[in-house]
Amino acid sequence: MLANAELAQDYSILNRQYQQLVSALLEAVGLQGIPFEVAVTEQGNFRGFDGGQFYVVQRGSICARYQGKIVYTLEQGDLLLPDIVGLADQEITVFYGSEAGATLHSYPALDFMSRVFTEGEATKLWTRLLVTYSGIMLRITAARTRDDTTATPGYEEYEPGDVIIQQGERADYVFNMSCGVAEVLVDDVTVGRIGEGEIFGAMAALTNADRSATVRAKTNCSVVKVPKEQFTELIKNNPATIHSLLIDMANSIVNLNEQLVGLRGSHGVD
Repeated sequence: MLANAELAQDYSILNRQYQQLVSALLEAVGLQGIPFEVAVTEQGNFRGFDGGQFYVVQRGSICARYQGKIVYTLEQGDLLLPDIVGLADQEITVFYGSEAGATLHSYPALDFMSRVFTEGEATKLWTRLLVTYSGIMLRITAARTRDDTTATPGYEEYEPGDVIIQQGERADYVFNMSCGVAEVLVDDVTVGRIGEGEIFGAMAALTNADRSATVRAKTNCSVVKVPKEQFTELIKNNPATIHSLLIDMANSIVNLNEQLVGLRGSHGVD
């Protein structure tokens, strides 16, 4: 995805991750895409555009225009999710076209999402894709915002030993581990680990509680940060996110149980 603005290195990292997630999601869903040729589109949507389809760019590029301005350009490997507003009010509609023509693969949205909801791996990939997409859109928005406006830091990199979450702190963000491994500690005792693709910090954010554990980078880590209010809206609009959260929370509970069993075993049982 190419933004019509100057962006930092973290945007490129998220963009690569987004395309990798699209590729993995398509493989997990297992639907055969239908080839679709897009002619040069000078205004409006490209001919044959269907709001009930998802599209993946195979060749060329697709421009997203809002109020006559190109906001971003989808390139090979990018997923086109039609604007939820539709075409009811053209003043607030996002239009998709191509300046030089393109080849797309189309997928029926209802069938696609049905498979996302029923396949555990697809559900998790879909959740990661939405979180990553949110981070990309945040950067595009920030790049077009006045310099005197504070932008939300949505992406961080940590070195081994750095604290990502501090026990007892206020929970303002939910995190997605893009790359790396971190350890979870309660009162300086290691109780679990967080690996690539896992969402963490959601429980405290959703319950408005303080952090119950510290998360510390064990390796170099790349983390996407999503404001808790934005994450709450994400859950409301995408129920599949809840399923992915439950999987990660269940894994955390299993890891904690294993730690407790290990501690009991090392001290003996009366």
